[in-house]
Amino acid sequence: MFIDTRRVEEGSVVDTTICIIGGGVAGITLALEMEKIGIETCLLESGGFAPDDDTRDLHRGEDIGLPYRFGDGCRSRFLGGGSNCWGGWCRPLEPWDFEKRDWIAHSGWPFGLEELAPFYARTHDLLKLGPKTFEPAFWEAAIGRKDVRRIPLTSGKVRDTISQFSPPVRFGKEYSENLKRAQRVRVFLYANVVNIETDKQARTVSRVKVVTLSGRTMYVSARQFVLATGGIENPRLLLASNKVQAAGLGNGNDLVGRFFMDHPRLLSGNIRFTKEWSRNKLHDIKYHYQNASVAAHGTHIASQFSLAPEVLKQERLLNAQVWFSSVFPGEGSEGAQALFRYKQALLHKEQPGWKPGRDLATMISHPVDTLAYGFTRLFQPRSLISSIKFQAIVEPEPNPDSRITLSATQRDRLGMQRVRVDWRLGEQVKRTFDRTFALLAEELRGTGIAAVALDPAIEGNPWPSTLEKEGTWHHMGTTRMHDSPRQGVVDRECKVHGMTNLYIAGSSVFPTAGANYPTITIAALTLRLSAHIVQQLKHPETGFAVSDMSSMNPQVANEPVKNRYASATPSLAGYPNLFIHPDSE
Repeated sequence: MFIDTRRVEEGSVVDTTICIIGGGVAGITLALEMEKIGIETCLLESGGFAPDDDTRDLHRGEDIGLPYRFGDGCRSRFLGGGSNCWGGWCRPLEPWDFEKRDWIAHSGWPFGLEELAPFYARTHDLLKLGPKTFEPAFWEAAIGRKDVRRIPLTSGKVRDTISQFSPPVRFGKEYSENLKRAQRVRVFLYANVVNIETDKQARTVSRVKVVTLSGRTMYVSARQFVLATGGIENPRLLLASNKVQAAGLGNGNDLVGRFFMDHPRLLSGNIRFTKEWSRNKLHDIKYHYQNASVAAHGTHIASQFSLAPEVLKQERLLNAQVWFSSVFPGEGSEGAQALFRYKQALLHKEQPGWKPGRDLATMISHPVDTLAYGFTRLFQPRSLISSIKFQAIVEPEPNPDSRITLSATQRDRLGMQRVRVDWRLGEQVKRTFDRTFALLAEELRGTGIAAVALDPAIEGNPWPSTLEKEGTWHHMGTTRMHDSPRQGVVDRECKVHGMTNLYIAGSSVFPTAGANYPTITIAALTLRLSAHIVQQLKHPETGFAVSDMSSMNPQVANEPVKNRYASATPSLAGYPNLFIHPDSE
């Protein structure tokens, strides 16, 4: 059921069992799980079914660290959240990503990969992925093409890995029908949470205050609250909810907003393949991304290179992933950039301010660059490739000084302090780039596959201009998970330390980031959180009365009980235009 908060009676109080703040991958995943089980749930989404600039403006802020774009185009503030900007890359974290590594300060998760493995398996249906395997040999055999082959790796220092592509699933579109027909889930659109209200000890959340841009105010009370607004907005809302604790909720040890992480991305080097390997598409990001030639079992895949865990330990490196990246004629030109934006539009990727007519005019006025780039992308003639480079993303080291804070001077239309993003990367990241490129180059030369010319080392020098200053838009770590409240904001169950009923979902709880794209891990962690919340509701000894289970499906609850929260909607029933559908806008 969808509800337009702008039409709710002023001052309404909605009572429910679970209140989810944020309608992105984590929020929608959790809501779908609650509907399956039959738990009364309220999902609060800041936007509507499509982007609008007034809502988008709410997440703009200041960039005070490394030059970094974190607002328009890399975050999304309407139903579906980050999935509206997502490219679809999926690969679980590696086993060693969860481990405490003595050469990486603040590393280690409270649990290992085996804890998430069954939930990773369940993400394949949710994200529309293929077979539950990421073994390179399986996919090479399944594709069975001469131009899609694994490169032989003989030194044992470098390994090849596989990522699967989600279509990508845009959660707001893909699951809108499920949410519209939901019997136990109400989705409030245009619902901006501006404060989390607690008891006098800041231990238990009583309700959240919701405000619309049109000036309407509503409150939602619940038994359990889940904050799922992303790696920047999660800490922002905790820090802004400071009426009881001056430093903000969950911030008794000054950890909220710290350890902000993103994957830095860098193009480097120059690679010349032998004729035998010059047309291989498996490892080249320009050819394998959503390419029907690099697909099997109805699933597109990509292959990338990483260093073996023994090498990472021996050389004291962070994790990394490397692809080849062909440079096409016309690449970087105005015409090529306009054509690329049209392709992004076909993938339904949000592009704030995109003007099709303007880009069409740009392509017409730059016909050579546009046609050369488009022809090469479409027909893939290797003879037109001007060069081939490495493209890598590196695991960021957890750094408490890389952080999200609140602006002292800037506020948005709702009166909330805007964010200040201070993204920092250290020398360990630079060294990982250098050594990863060097060892991969050594591997390619040793097997006679390619000649490689490396760029100058970046360790000890300023970041090169080729560093992608927007990172990869993976906002992580700002409410990190740890068993100790002195080292983490949430515990292993993603519950805020010192609080009884506030959980956090999403990549902000990642203690370390690995080098794999985070969406599949966000989904797996959310499925795990769902199971934990259900378990909490089923067992009175956890602190819930049996009557608190009355909104659950009788098959799940101890016994069928009349739904005591059915009275939550009568205060809204007098509004004939209140309930809306995805196709109404």
